Amino acid sequence: MSTPLLERRIVAVKPVIVPTTDRPVPLAVKVTAPVDGDNLPLIVFSHGNAWSMDGYEPLVDRWAAAGFVVVNPTHLDSRRHGIGFDDPRFIDIWRIRISDVHAVIDHLDVILSTAGHDLDTRADTSKLAAVGHSWGGQTVGTLLGARVLDVDGGGVGEDFSHSSVRAGALIATAGTGDSLTDFAREHLPFMRPDFSRMSTPALVIAGGKDDSALSTRGPEWLTDAYHLSPGPKRLLYIDDGEHTLGGIAGEAVHETTDEDPRRVELVADAVSAYLLDVFGLSTGEWEKIAVGAAEGAYSVEGK
Repeated sequence: MSTPLLERRIVAVKPVIVPTTDRPVPLAVKVTAPVDGDNLPLIVFSHGNAWSMDGYEPLVDRWAAAGFVVVNPTHLDSRRHGIGFDDPRFIDIWRIRISDVHAVIDHLDVILSTAGHDLDTRADTSKLAAVGHSWGGQTVGTLLGARVLDVDGGGVGEDFSHSSVRAGALIATAGTGDSLTDFAREHLPFMRPDFSRMSTPALVIAGGKDDSALSTRGPEWLTDAYHLSPGPKRLLYIDDGEHTLGGIAGEAVHETTDEDPRRVELVADAVSAYLLDVFGLSTGEWEKIAVGAAEGAYSVEGK
């Protein structure tokens, strides 16, 4: 099964270095955008654990072809940096990830100008969304208003929300920390989100076969960001989807256990359709996603 060619020409520029402080390596991003068009909305994308700005091309390229400028950073947990679970710096990477995304948003003017192709004048920074997969989903969730509970489950952590982010999408994102496995409690104690303050509009995408090794609750765990947050929210639940939902991180990568290009297209198109709807740019694309749920491979709901 082949992936069809994109119907719109796009361009990618990398690396663009983002100004930061107190970071052991420079923060680099890739910028992907359509070669034509004006008033382009933006997506800042946060990758899953160990990936980089060079991953998730099946999503990023499709979003650019849909008319978005996409900026995706390489976080400190990327394999290329060699900081694993046993590295003493790992325990703070969740905070550095959030700082990375804040830095990207706060320096969008520099990033777009450096990337060229007139993106500094063609992009509409007032229409900014944040999207993340897996650990990237937790990172993005904090920008939308989610908090991180203290390790003992007591006090609610600080507010990392960003006022410039108008909407978001959380893909295969961890749920609450009350059902973490022993491995997750030991290595990922910060995986304790509280979604009760996540008020920014968002689409949550989860797979019915995403049985995470980090939780004892099964695929239901990945829907907490929808069920435990205030509206407005929408949920796309893909019945046969596993953690990479058909291969969103890249074609034929070893993490993908449910290779399906059509599922990848669904995830990509659902995110762009949702954001176009929220930004008031198009309602028809989301309506197509909703109508497609009647075929039975996935469901959508909202609140």
